[in-house]
Amino acid sequence: MPIPLFNSIASWLLKKRYHQIELFLKYPEEVQEELLLQLLEIAEDTEIGRQYDFESINNYETFRERVPIVSYEDIEAIIERNRRGEQNLFWPTNIKHFAKSSGTTNSKSKFIPVSFEALEDCHYKSGKDLLCLYLNNNENSQLFTGKSLRLGGSKKLYEDNGSFFGDLSAILIDNMPLWAEFSSTPSNKVSLMSEWESKLKAIINESVHENVTSLAGVPSWMLVLLNNVLGETGKENLFEVWENLEVYFHGGVNFSPYIEQYKNILPRKSFKYYEIYNASEGFFAIQDRNGADDLLLMLDYGIFYEFIPMDKYGTNIQQAIPLSEVEVGKNYAIIITTNSGLWRYKIGDTVRFTSKKPYRIKVTGRTKHHINVFGEELIIENAEEALKAVCRKAGAEIKDYTAGPIFMKGKEKGAHEWIIEFRKPPKDIQYFTEFLDNALKALNSDYEAKRYNNITLKMPKVHTARENLFYDWLKANDKLGGQHKIPRLSNKREYIEELLKMNT
Repeated sequence: MPIPLFNSIASWLLKKRYHQIELFLKYPEEVQEELLLQLLEIAEDTEIGRQYDFESINNYETFRERVPIVSYEDIEAIIERNRRGEQNLFWPTNIKHFAKSSGTTNSKSKFIPVSFEALEDCHYKSGKDLLCLYLNNNENSQLFTGKSLRLGGSKKLYEDNGSFFGDLSAILIDNMPLWAEFSSTPSNKVSLMSEWESKLKAIINESVHENVTSLAGVPSWMLVLLNNVLGETGKENLFEVWENLEVYFHGGVNFSPYIEQYKNILPRKSFKYYEIYNASEGFFAIQDRNGADDLLLMLDYGIFYEFIPMDKYGTNIQQAIPLSEVEVGKNYAIIITTNSGLWRYKIGDTVRFTSKKPYRIKVTGRTKHHINVFGEELIIENAEEALKAVCRKAGAEIKDYTAGPIFMKGKEKGAHEWIIEFRKPPKDIQYFTEFLDNALKALNSDYEAKRYNNITLKMPKVHTARENLFYDWLKANDKLGGQHKIPRLSNKREYIEELLKMNT
């Protein structure tokens, strides 16, 4: 099929989906409630369904009262039974794929079930919707005249007792529809390579001569790849390599620390950035407007949402609420019920609603990824907004960072300790530190209160990391590649201590 004709047909098919999206935009609560009842009906004869008598649940209130909220540790045993071959435990159709995830605060592997329904009605549907929303906003797009350069964290799938496990991206590539494979680069063979540095070279060799019109991947690792592309080709910017590049689809980490670096290598004002929010457990939200900094919550992917206000999270008075009861501007932990058999599952992410008509969110961090040793409640959103402001003021660029507490000792006050690897360092690190402290005070009243007159917290301590410190740390921990992330904030000193030892 000629490429221009393929572009026109693909665009037309994707835009048809927009009419279905308009349905949940107009009736969000009704779509979610109907979805919950469908999930309960589908799973009523599973072991979990019989345990909680799903058949007799006919409204959300009964569901909330009867079915407990769980973490991975609570359901690990039943997932292990499923991995060993038992079926119909928490979902009626056979589950053979498990997304292996270690997270960023726990090295213990998690195996998240991925059903056929989740692959089709969530992960692949979301891929089409991402393109649909982008094309709806950019009618003159020539996206399908070329290919998408994808960068996943894929390693090959492993088989155990008839089940398959590996990175979610490996599962998606292994089951990828033909239309997606046809329009992507590099090849599946290269995408599934395990050794990161060899894979990097192979991706460049396969992709540099393609007509790449879009990029897709985690910002930190994509930046490594793109800088290597420029190094290999000797070009000044990426449009000299791929002149038809028009959009970068990104997710996985906050984009704020990276945006200026991307603008340096993609210096075209018309170039677009589109953010997504997904995880091993499902695909949740998509940027639906050009230039927006919030994401549309997708409500018809087989995922039912609940939310716990973070000011009550982990207390004996915490209670989940449905979508209809959330408030704009508040921070919530997400609870999901899915078409892979996760029932009221804590995924560990926090979000803040920016709008209820339609429901749009910003990802603010992780329930475990914050510093709250001294009651300061510092979350990733605060940290990255502050760093962005400081870099703008100090003319600096940050490559990677992490922060943790300095615990009180005797009469010694506590503090926050930062390790920052700069792509462009500030002229005066003391000025940078003071401005960071002031920016955090302006963004977080709890932090400001603890810093008042050094009552609990002293001035932060900032270390400048040597070049490639975080890369070497990831390599030493076998975490090189697309989906692995630097632990940004922690209540422990584990990461800080390891990195300080390597920072020589």
